[in-house]
Amino acid sequence: MIINTLSNRQKFFKRTFDICFSALGLFLAAPIILLVWVIVSIETCSNGFFIQQRVGRQGKLFKIIKIKTMKKIVGINSSITSSQDVRIIKSGVFFRNTKIDELPQLWNVLIGEMSFVGPRPDVPGYADQLKGNDRVILSISPGITGPASLKYKDEELLLTNQFDPKKYNDEVIWPDKVKINYEYIKKYSFLKDIHYIWKSIKG
Repeated sequence: MIINTLSNRQKFFKRTFDICFSALGLFLAAPIILLVWVIVSIETCSNGFFIQQRVGRQGKLFKIIKIKTMKKIVGINSSITSSQDVRIIKSGVFFRNTKIDELPQLWNVLIGEMSFVGPRPDVPGYADQLKGNDRVILSISPGITGPASLKYKDEELLLTNQFDPKKYNDEVIWPDKVKINYEYIKKYSFLKDIHYIWKSIKG
């Protein structure tokens, strides 16, 4: 059983903020999203949106929406990405560095699948495998940003310098993210959410 540590008041303010600002964000960002979608669609000769199943609140799967920044290459299926990944398309480098590829996730936030702040949503095989008290991380919606995301904002570059990126992610980065996200939920405050969003915007 997953214990929800946020009070009803905290959940209300968090969700109200998410609805209001994701709706505003989508309205303002719509022209950018459309333009970028066209650019990527032309470059990849496919749908410019990247849609993938991720693990959400209570461990339920949902489909995250992002701008596609990578192409498919036969024989490479890893969900771990380094900055030198050969699958990253030319425009994708810029869109990833500027986080423009994340803008469509505002839709996930608006419909309640994600939040502005929270643990990043992982592909199946990570968050859904959490044990014991660590499963509290699944008690809230995953976020676009958060304390773990900010600490590992250069994660792709960090993984590039590792001999075995997946092993380093699984044995070092992932366990550390679990600890950070656990503490985020245990010591949750709406003001901290605003702080994390501001730090993310500042870069």
